[in-house]
Amino acid sequence: MGEQQLFLACLPFAGGGAGFFREWEKLGISEVTMLPVQLPGREERFLDDPFTEVADAVAELTPRILADAGEGGAIALFGHSLGAVLAYEIARELERIGHPGLSHLYVSGSPGPHSGRSERATGLADKEFLAGVQRFAGYRHAAFDDPELAEVLLPVLRADVEMHENYRASGTEPLSVPITALRGEQDELVSREQAEQWAGETRGPFAYRELPGGHMFLVDEPERVLRVIAESRA
Repeated sequence: MGEQQLFLACLPFAGGGAGFFREWEKLGISEVTMLPVQLPGREERFLDDPFTEVADAVAELTPRILADAGEGGAIALFGHSLGAVLAYEIARELERIGHPGLSHLYVSGSPGPHSGRSERATGLADKEFLAGVQRFAGYRHAAFDDPELAEVLLPVLRADVEMHENYRASGTEPLSVPITALRGEQDELVSREQAEQWAGETRGPFAYRELPGGHMFLVDEPERVLRVIAESRA
């Protein structure tokens, strides 16, 4: 790939938005051009209905990523937790349509795509739902402590969690693109063994990287994450 600029399309975790990754642009990692991907129902897409099915998300987001990267752009995909399965399915779609620019898939804080979710929060009352999400997301956004904000944000979080809990991989054929799995060293939700399940999802190179922190290590260590990506370019 030489010195070709890398466009990094970033898919958010449940309840997250593109604003999280727009902060990463300020870090000024010159080798990487950030493409924060906005899901409906949040920030500037507040009025749009959120996705509840991964397939619907892939159908809308894939052409948008291609348009943002432009003709001939080298595209890598990064996603954390829910974002990891979205990134994986978008990678599958890019390979299905034969797009030549896909260069790498980075999956963070996620077991392999065929593991499924055993514990469910979908359908619980608000208090129990938030407690369940906090337990298996390892993260609670401060906005949920504000009743008015929580009322606005809950429908989006519920849709994201439903999308993740109902997700089933669209196929079993390994990708040809390299995969790097990232995980926080103290992650109590996703084990190293689970993160390394991604090795079976590619015929290309696979790498496993641990960074300091727990499940949401990327909140505190964004520059380290981007350095891993910049240094792993083919």
